[in-house]
Amino acid sequence: MKPPSPDPKDPLVLFMPSGKRGRFPVGTNVLEAARQLGVYVESVCGGRATCGRCQVEVQEGSFAKHGIVSSCDHISAKGPKEERYGQVRGLPEGRRLSCSATVQGDLVVDVPQDTVINAQVVRKAASDRVIERNPAVRLCYVEVDEPDMHKPLGDLDRLKAVLASDWGVKDALVPQRLLPQVQKILRKESWGVTVAVHRDEDDARPEILAIWPGLHNEAYGLACDIGSTTIALHLVSLLSGRVVASAGTSNPQIRFGEDLMSRVSYVMMNPDGREAMTAAVREAVNGLIDKACAEGGVSQTDILDAVFVANPIMHHLFLGIDPTELGQAPFALAVSGAVHATAAELGLKANEGARVYLLPCIAGHVGADAAAATLSEGPHRQERMMLLVDVGTNAEIVLGNRERVVAASSPTGPAFEGAEISSGQRAAPGAIERVRIDAQTLEPRFRIIGSEKWSDEDGFAQDAARLGVTGICGSAIIEVVAEMFLAGIISEDGVVDGALAQRSARIVANGRTFSYLLHDGSPRIAVTQNDVRAIQLAKAALYAGIRLLMEKQGVAQVDTIRFAGAFGSFIDPKYAMVLGLIPDCDLAEVKAVGNAAGTGATMALLNRDHRREIEATVKRIEKIETALEPHFQQLFVDAMALPNKVDPFPKLAGAVRLPPRKATADAAGPGEAGPRRRSREERMARRARG
Repeated sequence: MKPPSPDPKDPLVLFMPSGKRGRFPVGTNVLEAARQLGVYVESVCGGRATCGRCQVEVQEGSFAKHGIVSSCDHISAKGPKEERYGQVRGLPEGRRLSCSATVQGDLVVDVPQDTVINAQVVRKAASDRVIERNPAVRLCYVEVDEPDMHKPLGDLDRLKAVLASDWGVKDALVPQRLLPQVQKILRKESWGVTVAVHRDEDDARPEILAIWPGLHNEAYGLACDIGSTTIALHLVSLLSGRVVASAGTSNPQIRFGEDLMSRVSYVMMNPDGREAMTAAVREAVNGLIDKACAEGGVSQTDILDAVFVANPIMHHLFLGIDPTELGQAPFALAVSGAVHATAAELGLKANEGARVYLLPCIAGHVGADAAAATLSEGPHRQERMMLLVDVGTNAEIVLGNRERVVAASSPTGPAFEGAEISSGQRAAPGAIERVRIDAQTLEPRFRIIGSEKWSDEDGFAQDAARLGVTGICGSAIIEVVAEMFLAGIISEDGVVDGALAQRSARIVANGRTFSYLLHDGSPRIAVTQNDVRAIQLAKAALYAGIRLLMEKQGVAQVDTIRFAGAFGSFIDPKYAMVLGLIPDCDLAEVKAVGNAAGTGATMALLNRDHRREIEATVKRIEKIETALEPHFQQLFVDAMALPNKVDPFPKLAGAVRLPPRKATADAAGPGEAGPRRRSREERMARRARG
């Protein structure tokens, strides 16, 4: 395959959700462009426009971060084959067959996940934690007295009276939509009915959500974590606390921008941008509700409560709020406290009366997801100093104990999730997820998602032939850079040592810099100097944020570290520390806690006392804005080194043999060091602070 054309005049094509991009001459087949970039688009008919598996969608609008104005006018018109396929098989509105369409201008192309067999793996499983139940919704079976000529009390009033006497539910609110149904329901099963009653706060007036004839013993809730990259939803029994089914998907907003600020920019530059992103995320959530209900054999009308968590921008977009103010200082939230709504108001597939609760946000860029993770892991309940980190496109950091808790966000960007990395991709079958490099020979071995074999083991070749070796996902990006450092391929300043090209063919010249060849196949997968620099920038932003919080707490070290989030679950703590992503700590005290935000959402769903706990906790968490801290810049510059320019890592050194320190010139060019290098890193620090 020919590599993408380097001509800067050629149209730029960006494929989402992978984030891979390249320039191609006008007339290039879209499917061929995808293949050249290593983007998986299925096609089983050899480009004859008969299988329909290569469908794509062109996204319209201005994508400022990528410098792309994408339009349906920038792709060729439908030809006879595509028209015939649409007439015979049907082609959804807005879809194109990439095997028949050609590039005519700059494009943002979305590969719909429903067409992809090797789709992104959404790894946000439900927790098996036992949660004491005290839900905001409960079912009450009552037997209502029949009407009496001598007691002219209305049917509904007699129902309310027996709710008060039998269940202590006094003066319940009844929505108007139920009034026309009450008499028919009461008479259907000889005056026996089951009533769903919602009461969140103790001093709140109870409300009747639904009424069923006879005994009804099905009541479910949703716990949903809306991440910037993935969405995970759990369908939970409110009666037993059991997670009945779980479902996950890529966040479709990725096509509007890989990171949060890109999505804010899209809203600012496109008049209907907010509406489009709100519709996209709600549609995705409804798709997950469909999947979970089908898997669990649950009727959507039995869904009576839901808890959602998200970072502030996802939170606002889900609620239909313009996030523009969060894109600029002072990063003002439209609402920071807990939000109470109905499923109907948000267009969610559930019982007509279902309620929705969103946890409070901690600060402008520390959202309800961080609050949920805090609820789950409980630094505010600890004697020891706990660091809780959710690594994503915008890392959220919480540090504290029962005495004091501080929090901040750090703009790491999408590098850890595969974007902005030359061979990076999101977690999907075929993606490299584990890497080891022999320090003597510099030869690598690796594992790919979908196979338990290492690349030097029998049986790997067969798995690779079946799955492909398609790119590097986030966990492997951290491991390969850390392994390159441990093997001496890069210096503590992150510079690939070109002199090693004499020792190994794995060190490849790339203009004025060098790359490390990880996989010499199709596609060819290498770690470039720019890739290393992107990881350094991301990890430096995170570490600088952590160090700021440690300074605020007046501590030189932390006692325990918890990695939250789907990505955090697959980070090897040792490599995270070698990279300098987190501070020095006993490795036994560094643990991944999975989707802690989802666990926190489930806790708030099943026990309303947890809602009061996190609402009170958020009010006393101190929010630190890194953009306003003058010391952040120096901390960032120091954190560019591996693991750090000034901070010692004695506990790590006791567990891992670290290379001797030796600084080299900056990777931007030979002979470039000292003040010029520092000024570049200071500029990077200023950008990281926003």
